[in-house]
Amino acid sequence: MFSPRKKRQTGRRGNRDTIVNNEPSANEFKPEELARTYSEIGLSHGLGTIARITGYALRTPWLVAIALASTIIAASLQLLIPVLLGQAIDQTQQLLNATSISGKATAPVEARAGLWTTAWMVLAVWVLRGIFTTAQNYFAESVGHHTGYLLRLAYYEKIQSLNFGFHDRVHSGDLITAGMLDVEGVRVFFSTGLVRVVLLSVLIGVGGYLLLSTDIVLGIMALSFVPFVAWQSSSARLRLRSTWLQLQERLSDLGKVMEENLSGIRVVRAFAGQNHEIAKFASTSARALSLAQERVQIRVKSSSTMTLSFFIAMGLVLWFGGNKVINDEISVGTLASFLTFMTILQMPVRQLGLLVNSIARASTCGARVFKLLDLEPEVADAPDATPLKLTEGLLRFDAVDFNYPGVSNRPVLSDISFEAHRGQTIGIMGPPGSGKTTIAQLIPRFYDVSSGSITLDGQDIRSITLQSLRRAVAVVQQESFLFTTSLENNIAYGDPWARDIRIERASESAQLHRYIMDLPDGYHTVVGERGASLSGGQQQRMSIARTLLLQPAVLVFDDSTAAVDATTERRIREEIQTGAKDRVTIIVAHRLSSLMHADKILFIDGGRIVESGSHEELLALGGRYHALYELQVNPSPFTEQS
Repeated sequence: MFSPRKKRQTGRRGNRDTIVNNEPSANEFKPEELARTYSEIGLSHGLGTIARITGYALRTPWLVAIALASTIIAASLQLLIPVLLGQAIDQTQQLLNATSISGKATAPVEARAGLWTTAWMVLAVWVLRGIFTTAQNYFAESVGHHTGYLLRLAYYEKIQSLNFGFHDRVHSGDLITAGMLDVEGVRVFFSTGLVRVVLLSVLIGVGGYLLLSTDIVLGIMALSFVPFVAWQSSSARLRLRSTWLQLQERLSDLGKVMEENLSGIRVVRAFAGQNHEIAKFASTSARALSLAQERVQIRVKSSSTMTLSFFIAMGLVLWFGGNKVINDEISVGTLASFLTFMTILQMPVRQLGLLVNSIARASTCGARVFKLLDLEPEVADAPDATPLKLTEGLLRFDAVDFNYPGVSNRPVLSDISFEAHRGQTIGIMGPPGSGKTTIAQLIPRFYDVSSGSITLDGQDIRSITLQSLRRAVAVVQQESFLFTTSLENNIAYGDPWARDIRIERASESAQLHRYIMDLPDGYHTVVGERGASLSGGQQQRMSIARTLLLQPAVLVFDDSTAAVDATTERRIREEIQTGAKDRVTIIVAHRLSSLMHADKILFIDGGRIVESGSHEELLALGGRYHALYELQVNPSPFTEQS
């Protein structure tokens, strides 16, 4: 049996590491590159991408070697089949001719024995070919799956490390689609591309040489369908590739519609929007269906044309080869070898189109995947970064300016300066869009300031490691997100090995412990998707408990009690104040009741501090804060005036 602590740990294994990774810049990556089809990829770019994919495959060298060796042996054995059949027919023909001349009855017996010998040899060759073909498929797929495994891990790890600005602009549905379909396009390249190159080289190269060296005229006729089928197959596959990319976009749109619908299912039901959502989904699905039907037409037309060209070539070989047999220029066995080889060669030649498609698909999909993997971090540890050393617990903003990169040149914050000592509570308020949340997100360095500096005990947060900074600074976000796991797991997310007593104390401070204990399974109760089984206030209290568990040196509440009733909020505030002497507390709020107790209140408007002071000082000032106080707390004067 697992202990509760082990259950928590297994439910969140790896999460602790992923949330403190370096945060790359989104400046070099345009989000529309995930949502649109790639245009022409340059030759050097495509070859570079193929080389990188091959490099991933070569990380399993023994599997690659076995797969390629099995391919060569299987192709060589397949080329023996026409030779053996031709020799058997010629041998039988010679024995029958000898029988008719000598009149002896032993000749047919010898011919029959020769046929049995050849039959057993053909069977043995086919069995061996089957064994090596199975080995080829198995090990080639193994290489592909290992490549996909490595790419998925790298892709997911990179997504975890991307900064907030990137996720602000890129739709999660696009990231999911690229992470699934594009990685899959890269994964299959080894089995459908590299292995197929080796297979076709042996079959067409060696087989063509054998035919041309036997009879150059018949060899040319037997191979005459190859260029046409190769061209037709490649052309069709490139068109299928183009439509596949378009289909991928439409399936991505379909995924977005479904994801958005499921995320907002309660809003849909509340506003009786089912019919509208069904119609929207049907319309998007119909666009994907029409493109899928177009792909079917391309495939059928191409297949029919290639089959016709093959039978025309076979008819020519039969006609001219038959005449050569009649004129004793070649044997019946030789003609049979030509025809058998053509039959064997038909499918591999058709696969030339698949090969072209595989290379094109790997190039485009790989380019998209590697584009994301190659992002350079912007918010990252400096080369000489050192762990944070806390002494006095002094937080200072010094002439901080900030604007979101790539969004607008208009500064979001301008000349923000203030200090917060250990034990102090700083309240931040202002109208929507004034920059309050941005201040909260700059402290743990979710973004880097454009100018100025933020320091903790005199240490610029850009000069200390992100891991130590985010252990010291915890933010209770505006939007509460809960994982589909137990309440215990959600609270202990930031510290998987936290003792039960710490979890319960954090829950008590967030006014959640009694509610949890009344549940049948207590702390082991599983939360629904995105915390759907909890009310908005309960979700916010879960987020508060999760943050309080970490006991940070700087605790930031970003409007995190907006969904909590006033009485519960007062209790939470009282509990938080008991431990406030050991940390800096920053409270961002719209309700004055949430921060009237703060030691200092900053009123932000237009990205600037327009008023600063305690609650009493700001009321005495008679400015913006006083007007808001009258509106929220004592509206009667406004009512009388109206």
